[in-house]
Amino acid sequence: ASAFQLAPAPTARSSAVYSEVTEEVVEAPAFPTVNGWTADPKAFCLGLPGSLPPVGNFDPLGFTTDLSVPEIKRFREAEVTHGRVAMLASLGYLVGESFHPLFGGQITGPANTHLAQVEHVAPQFFFALAIAIGMAETTRALVGWVPPVQAMTTLAEREERGAFGALLRDGYYPGDIGFDPLGLKPSDPKEFAEMQTKELQNGRLAMLAAAGMCVQEQVDGKGIFEHFGF
Repeated sequence: ASAFQLAPAPTARSSAVYSEVTEEVVEAPAFPTVNGWTADPKAFCLGLPGSLPPVGNFDPLGFTTDLSVPEIKRFREAEVTHGRVAMLASLGYLVGESFHPLFGGQITGPANTHLAQVEHVAPQFFFALAIAIGMAETTRALVGWVPPVQAMTTLAEREERGAFGALLRDGYYPGDIGFDPLGLKPSDPKEFAEMQTKELQNGRLAMLAAAGMCVQEQVDGKGIFEHFGF
């Protein structure tokens, strides 16, 4: 036999096996799936939860139009975070003005003035509060955000622009920093999307409520319950 003998042609069986293997190759998604959600650039707000009838896909000013996936995720991160703060603030306005056992009952009057009163009455507590807020924000940044230098380099390579060079991690779901001490986060993607929608809707309402209470107290200097005769 010649040393240069050609290899035998593939048989029908080997061709069939090759065909089956090639058919099983599935293209990987462009974006990672997190909490059952995969970013869909063609869908409204990337397909993120938060829309409810009758309003539906509400974006009359076009904030999400022609934005990249990282930018829309950053917008959602801001919305979720501000909504959570507003829910606490709304509760704080109502409770703080009617029930204030801390600091010997010295904190009184409209809630708009409470923080300044705390700084005057208990400066050590005010300092500790500022440190605690700083630690919480730093933790959130470490969990969800790409380090600044790396973020600016990545954005430059993609020819995209982020606010102050900010960029969320690809595998980070907006607002999910892993803090769930009561284990309320559903494991089922559908249930998670439903809970996320409820949180967003309540947060949006709370942002309007907190802003309204803040402005009202600035206008007339009265507490919220004072307007109802309490």
